[in-house]
Amino acid sequence: MPIASPPTPAPSPRPSLSSLVSATQTCPRYAFSSLQEFSTLGPADRLQYLQAILGECNASELLFISTTIAPLLKRDFLRDLPIEIALHILSYITDAKTLARASQVSKHWNRLLADEWIWKRMCDEHDFQPELDARDHRRVRAPRSESYEDDLTSLRAGLSSAPPPHLSPPQYAYRKHFKVAYTTMKAWRRGGHLLRAHRIPIATPDNGVVTSVAMDLEWVVVGLANSRIYVFSAKTGMLSRTLIGHESGVWAVNLVSRGGRWGGPAERESDPRGRWEGEEESRRDTAEGMGVGAGDGMRSGRPGLDQFVPPSLRSALGLDNVNRPRDDEEEEEPKLSDVLSASEGWGQANALVVSGGCDKVVRVWDAKTGYCIYVLHGHTSTIRCIKVLHHRPIAVSGSRDCTLRVWDVQRGRMLRVLQGHQQSVRCLDVYGNKVVSGSYDCTCRLWNIDTGECLYVLRGHYHQIYSVAFDGVRIASGGLDTSVRVWDASTGECIALLQGHTALVCQLQLSRNLLATGGSDGRVITFSITPPTPPATGSNPTFAIQHRINAHDSSVTALQFNDNLLVTGGNDGRVRLFEMKTGKPIRELSDPCECVWKVAFRKDVCAIMCKRAGKTVMEFWSFRPRDIDES
Repeated sequence: MPIASPPTPAPSPRPSLSSLVSATQTCPRYAFSSLQEFSTLGPADRLQYLQAILGECNASELLFISTTIAPLLKRDFLRDLPIEIALHILSYITDAKTLARASQVSKHWNRLLADEWIWKRMCDEHDFQPELDARDHRRVRAPRSESYEDDLTSLRAGLSSAPPPHLSPPQYAYRKHFKVAYTTMKAWRRGGHLLRAHRIPIATPDNGVVTSVAMDLEWVVVGLANSRIYVFSAKTGMLSRTLIGHESGVWAVNLVSRGGRWGGPAERESDPRGRWEGEEESRRDTAEGMGVGAGDGMRSGRPGLDQFVPPSLRSALGLDNVNRPRDDEEEEEPKLSDVLSASEGWGQANALVVSGGCDKVVRVWDAKTGYCIYVLHGHTSTIRCIKVLHHRPIAVSGSRDCTLRVWDVQRGRMLRVLQGHQQSVRCLDVYGNKVVSGSYDCTCRLWNIDTGECLYVLRGHYHQIYSVAFDGVRIASGGLDTSVRVWDASTGECIALLQGHTALVCQLQLSRNLLATGGSDGRVITFSITPPTPPATGSNPTFAIQHRINAHDSSVTALQFNDNLLVTGGNDGRVRLFEMKTGKPIRELSDPCECVWKVAFRKDVCAIMCKRAGKTVMEFWSFRPRDIDES
C-alpha cells in the first residue's frame, strides 16, 4: 500500500528589521555612560571606539548589527536626484528588458519610466517609426506639451502624490507603440503565424502568374495573368472581392487608400495650352465604355464620365464630399511614392483600385463593393505600369504603345498624352507632379504631369530599362546592361554609375540614404548614399556598396526593405529575411516552393505570392503578437 510522503516543512522566517526594532523597543532603556563618552569623542577616536566594540561582539551580535545597519545604508538615488538628472541617467539605457526590470523596482521608478520621452527616444534608437493613421497615413504628433518644462511639471506632480495624477490622454503613446513594435520585431525574427493561405488551380502554365501586388493597411490587391484581380483583407487575409472585367491579363494595379486629404491644385475644365490630344477619340471611347453615345450630355472641353456615376458611388470617389484647398493655402512637401503601389487618398470614402493590362484599358474599381466605376480607353497596346499620385486623383499609365497617359480617375477622363519614347514603356515612378519613365528604347524621361512637358531625356544605358525609382532628388534606373545609373533630377545629369550585378537589374528601391538593387543573377546589393558636405558646393553624393548579398540561386523577383529588415523573393522558390544594417541572413519566411512571384509586407503582415504543387498560392503571415490588443 503506497504511503504518502509527509509535507515538506516551510523554511523558518528570518528575522526582519522591523521585528528586531520592535524587540528592542520592548526592553527597558538604560542610560549607558559609554554613550555619553562616545558623543564627546572626535571622529578618529569614534572609529577606534567602534572597532573596539565590534571586536568584543560574538557572531549573533554581529548579525544583529549587520541586519540593523543594512537598511539604513540603502538609498534610492533616482528619488534623491532632480527629475531632469534622473531622466538623463535613464536615457543611457537602450536595452528594453533592462528598462522593464527597472520599472518594477518601486512605484517611483515605475512612474519615471512611464514618461513618454524615454520611449520616444527608444523608438528613435531602434528605428521604430511612429504608426501612421489608417485612413490618411498621416504621422500622429508626439504627446509632448507645449514645452519641456510643462512635461516636467506634470511629472513632478505625479511623483509627489501617492496616486497617479489625472492627466489628459496623450496624443500618441510611444510606450505602447514601442512595446508593439519590439514584440513584432521579435516575431519577425523568430517566426509569425499563418493567417490564411489561398490556393488557385492553374489551367495553363501562364494564366496563374501573379503579375502585380498593391498593399496598404487595409487591403491587399493582387493582379493575375488570368484577367482576375483579387482583393484581400490586410488584417485577416480573407478574400473580400474578386474584380472581374478585364478581358485578358492584368499587368499593373495601384491601390488608393480611403480618406486622406486633397493635396493638389484643382484640375481645370479646359486646357488653355492645347495639350489635350485625342479629345474626340477619348470622348467616343469613354462613352462607349459606359454604354452611352458620344453626344449624350458630354460637356464641352475634356470629356468626363462622372455624371454617369450612380449616387451610391459618388462618395466612394469623393465627388461630393472632398474639400479642396484654397488658393492661399500652402501645399505640403510631396511624398515618396509607395513601394507597394499604394497611394494616399484625396478624401474619398472608399479605397479604389486602378488597373490595366493586355486589354489596353484602365479600369477604376471600388474596393469595398467590387464595382467597376470607369473603363478608360486610349492606349493602343498592353498597359505595363500604373501609378497614382498622393492626395490627387491623377493616374499615370505606361504602355507598349510607347506613350504615357495621364488620367483623372475621379471624373473618368484622360487629361493628356506624354509622347517621346520610341519603344515600350516598361516602368515608371512618380514624385509630386513629376513622373519618370523607363523604356525599352534605353532612355528614361522625366515629365511634368500637369503640363505634359518632357523635362529631361536621360541617356546612358545601352540596353532595355526594366526598373526605375524616384525620390524627388535622384532617379535610379536599372536594366539589361547589368548597371544601375543614378541621375540628378534637377539637371538630368548622370551622377553615378553603379556596378556589381552580372545580369539584368530588375528590382530597385530608393530611400533618402539607401539604394537596394536586385538582379537576375540572384544578388542583392545595397548602396549607402552620403550627401556632400556643405563646403563642397555643387558636388554629387557618394554611393558606397554597403552589402553584397547572395540572396538566391536564380533571379530576384521581389525586394523590399525598411529601417530594420530586408525581404527578398526569388525564382528559386525561397523567401528570405535579412538584417538590414548588417546584411546577415535571419531566416526563411515560408516553406520552399517552385517559384516566388511577389512578396509584400507592411507593418506586421507579409503577403507571399508563389507557385506550389502546381497551384497559385497566396499566403498571408502575421507577426503581431497575439497577446497584444489591436486597439
